[in-house]
Amino acid sequence: MVSEKNIIEDCIKGKRYAYEQLFKTYASTMLGICMRYSKDKAEAEDILQEGFIKVFFNIKKFRSEGSFEGWLKKIMVNTAINHYQKNLKHYFHIQIDKLHETISDYVDDDLHADESLPKEKIMALIQDLPDGYRFVFNMYVFEEFSHKQIAKTMNITVSTSKTQLFKARHLLKRKIESIKKEELQYNKSHGEKSEKSRQVHL
Repeated sequence: MVSEKNIIEDCIKGKRYAYEQLFKTYASTMLGICMRYSKDKAEAEDILQEGFIKVFFNIKKFRSEGSFEGWLKKIMVNTAINHYQKNLKHYFHIQIDKLHETISDYVDDDLHADESLPKEKIMALIQDLPDGYRFVFNMYVFEEFSHKQIAKTMNITVSTSKTQLFKARHLLKRKIESIKKEELQYNKSHGEKSEKSRQVHL
């Protein structure tokens, strides 16, 4: 099996197999990152392709002191941000396995007393946030950017970054509460119907 180091070296040399192997190895993980910044999978795949083009053009700049996957991740996040900036032209001022654990640090604890909501559903709620909220939330929670770093990257103020994070958390809380309320009402309704049906048969 070819080592990561050799694959990187062969990418620098322009060998096609190395490009294909690198993409095959990291595409799934990087797509997950792109999905957090996208409205849908099609947009995420566009960002992924654009990101890997940047990776291949700049791979000679990678320094082995750090994690290669971390370097890839940074490029994907920056590509997603650039994609957002390029398409909107202005700003709204308004590892998936750890999703519940990560979000629970930034959303009220009572929303996580149980983990009945699938991770995929929570991710969909995040994707449905307004663009400005979604980007700040992702950068702060998942990428661990400071508000100062977010402000610089997004060309907004630190105050706006903090406000958007607060509003993102508030929106997520409301959405999760609404879903759980609907599920509770549904279960209660069907429980009553089941009980009535049982009594009729008796």
